[in-house]
Amino acid sequence: MHSRTFAAVVVAAAVLMPLRASAAADEATLLRVFLTDGTSLVSYGEPARVNDRVIFSMPTATTPNPPLHLVNLPASRVDWERTSRYAATARSSHYIETQAENDYAALSNDVAATLNEVTQTAEPSARIAIVERARKTLAEWPQAHYNYRAAEVRQLLGMLDEAIADLQASRGPGRFALTLSAFTDPPAIVEPLLPAPTPQQAIEQVLTAARASDLSADRTSLLVSAVAAIDRDKTALPAAWASAARVEAQAEIARELKLDRAYQSLAMRMMTLANRRAKQADVRGIERLVRAIHQRDAALGEKRTDAVGSLIEAVQAKLDAARRLQLARDRFALRAPVLRQYRLAMRAPMDLFAQLKPSLEAVKALSGSAPGTLSILQRNASRILTLASAIAPPDELVAAHALLISAVQLAGNAAQIRREATLASDMSRAWDASSAAAGALMLGARARSDIQSLLKPPQLR
Repeated sequence: MHSRTFAAVVVAAAVLMPLRASAAADEATLLRVFLTDGTSLVSYGEPARVNDRVIFSMPTATTPNPPLHLVNLPASRVDWERTSRYAATARSSHYIETQAENDYAALSNDVAATLNEVTQTAEPSARIAIVERARKTLAEWPQAHYNYRAAEVRQLLGMLDEAIADLQASRGPGRFALTLSAFTDPPAIVEPLLPAPTPQQAIEQVLTAARASDLSADRTSLLVSAVAAIDRDKTALPAAWASAARVEAQAEIARELKLDRAYQSLAMRMMTLANRRAKQADVRGIERLVRAIHQRDAALGEKRTDAVGSLIEAVQAKLDAARRLQLARDRFALRAPVLRQYRLAMRAPMDLFAQLKPSLEAVKALSGSAPGTLSILQRNASRILTLASAIAPPDELVAAHALLISAVQLAGNAAQIRREATLASDMSRAWDASSAAAGALMLGARARSDIQSLLKPPQLR
């Protein structure tokens, strides 16, 4: 490259890239969330879209550090494309007002240092590589920095292209390469920025958010915040407007609370009926409740879709429980002859086992067991085993029947071990007998409870 050509590039870099710095603002950027009806709400910082919801923090005052209210709106109520455009414009403007000059100055220093490096490099290929690196940095910078000062960067890029062409030509014939690049104009600002809201507008936006919300608790909370803001900022608000807005907001709060009570009463009444009918396996009755809920919701203006949805879901769960209970009762009715036969067959073994309880309690407590008592305990346990083993339990009673047999076997073992302990005056064996008796009593009570439960018509637990 001719020394005069390169010097011109260095001078241009210095002229086009002056070192200036500006302080970055500490405040969060005020963005806007546009609703589908064209109105907008101020967002303190970036709004977030989560599935089918848009969530953001709304300032309820115009002070430097305003109180914030979390707003949660359905995405269907938000013009997300316009909201995103506004955010892009606001981010660009905020960047240009705060950080752009600092970044531009840093770019200036980097490019100047790179170009100075060329003057100290003799090898042509290395000089070209250095200038091309500087060009690449320049070409990529505007797009990553909101196209700030793109015209100046474009002008310098053109000069670097000429310098690169000169360097390539100086390497001799046959070694010339031409680099073509496109540089797009900065995009137009498609969503003009709006001024910061006045105190009145800030409160009006809270009221707008309340009307846009589909969650009753959020609506009430926003309305309460609006009333508090009116009371707090009344000296800065038009008196007539503040009075009318406060009255209207209070009336809306009263309506919301009245609706809350109506829907809570509906939920309590319907759940009480649903629980009662589920225990009765009244499937048709619960189906009528579902229809009644929809009818009552329509009469109330369908103002609590979230609460009604939860109520319907809970009643549907009771409906499923009623259907399962009815199926179990139908099965019980089909199995009734077999279950009745088993109940009759087990009456004698169950009565005999009940008679073992006093003797087993004595063995368990180590309170003394007469020889005759132990003999009766062993004899009755053997008899119960003979009777119960001869009975084939229905499928649903196999486990409970086996549990009873285990209890009877433990009872017989308790009597035998107690006899051995008495003859040997062995306290350790006496405690073994006590443990066996305790196990027999526990298993026997469990088996008796399970058998009795399974022989009764099914109930909803």
